[in-house]
Amino acid sequence: MSETFPRLLGDVGGTNARFGWQASANSDIQHVQVLPCADFPSLEVAIQTYLKQQKLPAPQACALGIANPVTGDKIRMTNHHWTFSISEMARNLGVSKLNVINDFTALALAIPSISKDQLVQVGGKLAVDLSPKAIIGAGTGLGVSGLLPVDTGLDQWVALAGEGGHATLAAHTETEYRVIELIRQRYGHVSAERVLSGQGLVDLYLALRQLQQHGPVEVTSAADITHWALKNKDPLALQSLEMFSGFLGSVAGDLALTLGALGGVYLGGGVVPRWLGWFETSAFRERFEAKGRFRDYLKDIPVYVINANESPALWGASRSLN
Repeated sequence: MSETFPRLLGDVGGTNARFGWQASANSDIQHVQVLPCADFPSLEVAIQTYLKQQKLPAPQACALGIANPVTGDKIRMTNHHWTFSISEMARNLGVSKLNVINDFTALALAIPSISKDQLVQVGGKLAVDLSPKAIIGAGTGLGVSGLLPVDTGLDQWVALAGEGGHATLAAHTETEYRVIELIRQRYGHVSAERVLSGQGLVDLYLALRQLQQHGPVEVTSAADITHWALKNKDPLALQSLEMFSGFLGSVAGDLALTLGALGGVYLGGGVVPRWLGWFETSAFRERFEAKGRFRDYLKDIPVYVINANESPALWGASRSLN
């Protein structure tokens, strides 16, 4: 394994790319830096900029978690304009090994090593040891993964690579149905990601505003809506956060049922941690459990919000090289 050190690690989303450096198997991840994706014409240029700014040598290996399906050598990002060939970038970087995996697959691989002080529990009881875990999180998009035990004696796991964020979103109430219809008129297919993401929160707010026949308003970001809701107590912004939380609860509950996630559901992404205190008392938990005959099954499953200062996905990316 020594030939894969030092390692360049990356967690590449649609908005930001976070990089880190691991010098050896016993080293922490250091030199963590976040670069805005929009500032660079390509991922390779962003990597070279990071290495130069941090005054680091050429790495022996590189592992990247990227917000995109990875189905072959050619990567074309869903929520950003970057495209690249994995094999070509490996040659250009001069690394002996380059792993590119889905960003939530990387996050899933990191789950067993996340400390308890980086988790905030929202309902449920204790996780069942060595049971499937579900991972979901809203950011620029909606990431979904799972972590399944493959050898309980050795505490070994396999992370799932999927695109569950693009599954069709279902309504739970009449208002949600009408909101989805307005968003469908704009986008066609309304996936969970169309609502459960930063841009999705904006579209949710605008749809609710249209339903209530308010005039047009300039909304540029989820941060604006969060500020209006939590600081200004704006009723429409608060309704938007509440509906967002309800949708997230429904989708997370579906995922828990699908995977049998008795090991817990883990919420990642950058959206929810920004209003964590409010989220804990939102509609999320009620909607998570609102699955008819399976309410009792879900009520014991714990949900954890990942509230870490640095990206756990960097550790997951590193584990993919082991």
